[in-house]
Amino acid sequence: MARAMFEYTKTVLKKVSFDATLFCKELQKALQRLLPYEIEELKIFIKSLILQNPDLNQCLIYLKE
Repeated sequence: MARAMFEYTKTVLKKVSFDATLFCKELQKALQRLLPYEIEELKIFIKSLILQNPDLNQCLIYLKE
């Protein structure tokens, strides 16, 4: 079940990556519902998305490093 939530989150984030504001909102939701190890995997995924769309860089503040 938890893995399905992670995959669903990745799908949603890909779909909203055209709008940085919407992306940040979805990222905040994802951080509330994912497990700690999934958040670490999500950070890697988001960094690859940022390479494709630099506007999303502002959302990194939600990923406490």
